[in-house]
Amino acid sequence: MDAPRIAPGTRRQVGLFTWTFAVIAGRVTGTTPPNLFLTLGHQRKLFRGWLRFAGRLMPGGTLPRRESELVILRVAQLRSCAYEFEHHVRLGRRAGVTAADVDRIRQGPDADGWSPRERILLRAVDRLHRDQDLDDAAWDELRSELDEPTAIELCLLVGHYEMLATVIHTLRIAPDRPRG
Repeated sequence: MDAPRIAPGTRRQVGLFTWTFAVIAGRVTGTTPPNLFLTLGHQRKLFRGWLRFAGRLMPGGTLPRRESELVILRVAQLRSCAYEFEHHVRLGRRAGVTAADVDRIRQGPDADGWSPRERILLRAVDRLHRDQDLDDAAWDELRSELDEPTAIELCLLVGHYEMLATVIHTLRIAPDRPRG
């Protein structure tokens, strides 16, 4: 990956709130303070608003945490976003995502081992990524598993991580280093 276009900020550059949040987040995930937070923190007002929105999707969403992590990992895989992928492999472990699940994420929704519900969710992710839409058949399949509010949430979750992958790639944010 190329050098970051915007270096992760210092405490002075991103403010005490963002700095403290990043330090705590790094401890939770076993890494240095996340470069994503310290980069986006340069835009303090947007960072706080984004953090509230992102937190409502994950971990505060209605989808079970394991399913949210599978969705995010699939988006990261489709977008070739190493930062998102590595970060959510670590977070996913805490939510029950196994090494076998991670291997299947790389293969896609038709890999052996997914539950019928997981397969439907991951197919929706692939279609949203590819077409930025779900045709009526895909929507009906998704709705067979999710109520209306959760279907909305899934669309927002996929769209959010697509957006985040674009920002990470454009700003050339480097993956976080394990704490050692």
